[in-house]
Amino acid sequence: MTSVPRRPRKAWGRGPFTVLRFTSLRLRLVFVFALVALTAAVSASGIAYWLNREAVLTRTQDAALGDFKEAMQDRVASLPREPTKDELDRAARTMAHGSQGYSVLLIGENPDGRTVVGTSELDAFTLDDVPRSLRKAVDEPAPAKSGKSDGSGDAYRLFWLRDVEGGTPYLIGGTRVMGGGPTGYMLKSLEPEAKDLNSLAWSLGIATALALIGAALLAQAAATTVLKPVHRLGVAARRLGEGKLDTRLRVSGTDELAELAETFNSAAASLEKKVADMSAREESSRRFVADMSHELRTPLTAITAVTEVLEEEADTLDPMIAPAVNLVVSETRRLNDLVENLMEVTRFDAGTARLVLDDVDIADQITACIDARAWLDAVDLDAERGITAQLDPRRLDVVLANLIGNALKHGGSPVRVSVREEGEDLVISVRDHGPGIPEEVLPHVFDRFYKASASRPRSEGSGLGLSIALENAHIHGGEITAANSPEGGAVFTFRLPRDASRVAEENSADQTTDGVPNTATTTRSAPGSSGAGGGGTGGSGQHTGRHTGQQGKKADG
Repeated sequence: MTSVPRRPRKAWGRGPFTVLRFTSLRLRLVFVFALVALTAAVSASGIAYWLNREAVLTRTQDAALGDFKEAMQDRVASLPREPTKDELDRAARTMAHGSQGYSVLLIGENPDGRTVVGTSELDAFTLDDVPRSLRKAVDEPAPAKSGKSDGSGDAYRLFWLRDVEGGTPYLIGGTRVMGGGPTGYMLKSLEPEAKDLNSLAWSLGIATALALIGAALLAQAAATTVLKPVHRLGVAARRLGEGKLDTRLRVSGTDELAELAETFNSAAASLEKKVADMSAREESSRRFVADMSHELRTPLTAITAVTEVLEEEADTLDPMIAPAVNLVVSETRRLNDLVENLMEVTRFDAGTARLVLDDVDIADQITACIDARAWLDAVDLDAERGITAQLDPRRLDVVLANLIGNALKHGGSPVRVSVREEGEDLVISVRDHGPGIPEEVLPHVFDRFYKASASRPRSEGSGLGLSIALENAHIHGGEITAANSPEGGAVFTFRLPRDASRVAEENSADQTTDGVPNTATTTRSAPGSSGAGGGGTGGSGQHTGRHTGQQGKKADG
């Protein structure tokens, strides 16, 4: 026999169940309800069919076999022990004309010792139709006491089985009168009963399908009832995530979903209160810094004027006093830079910083920044002329001054500045030749007032330079990243779009929505925007933990 190869099984996660398992909760609920209903309906229908089948077949079988047994007792037992064929035929026809409608086959021996066969219908039921196992059971000799008596002292045994021939089920029974006498077989068609059982199976199948449809509808209704509050909760959570902290859910009922809505409302109220408190504290802190910076500007202006006079007269002062005067002058400038940086940070935090866009040649802008701070001998510039971009030149100057100044201060010369185009973006890289940035410092290099040492040692910078540079990059829609070069030294990469007008329009629209007037005004230049005096901001970064290099290599530009 040739075996049929098995079809490879489909994995659970690769068939149609994948869609059911990973789609909406509503579909999964309907599927589970339908599966449970189908299982229950199929089980109930199977049990009902099996019970009805056994009852129908047993009733038909008992009636037919009972009638056949009585006919054997009444007709065959009265025949002579050696009947003729005519006697067997008449007895078979008489037995078959009963109410059960079965065919009869009688087998005996005539006086000559030959086997005689009598049938109720010629060629309709022959000995070949009787299974060999049934004939063997009937012909097997048995003691008389093991059989049943018909009242005349002759014993009998009755055997039966069900068989299918040509798709039609049959009941075949056989018995033999003990003590000598003919052997009888009966054949009854069970086709009417099979048709009745098929009709029952169809009815149960239709009932199962209706139960499945009803379960699906019920599951849909239940899913709608359950998922409506869940959907409302999802919408409320999204609104909460969008910053609408006054979002609340309507609580109805006392079930678990109502408890969930109450919990959500409590959490939302607590979050709204905490955010309001934090916003108030942040606004108060921002206002304090802004007010302090503005209040310090007036006395600082006077102090700066006095220190400038003292600086001009430094050559005529007592040598014992000159170092103190120089210290006052340098500290006054440092304090002035710190105040200016604090005001710039306050503008970024308040969202009032604006872009004043202009078409800028990047190579010329970098050259101007380097030349204004007398860094030409310490910086190598690799930038082609003609690369233009629409951006805020003052803020670009602040970024460049901070990055190049930090590289010179903490990494040493020569500092290499390169410019390249990548699609619609510009990439400006500033690399020094120092020892690099410690790995534990890299994540915090743009943090405000961050110091690599826990003791916060005194330095010339304010600790705000790189933070301001990053904010200026963000307002252009760009980014600054810091890393260590495999060849040694630190690399700061400044990436920004060549056209910042779209970013400026979006920022203006956002600020108008938040209640800030939509007017692009030029703000006061931060330190380092132009002139040699801007070197304060350029050197006020947080590239800590590195030594100061030498400036001596002549720039290419």
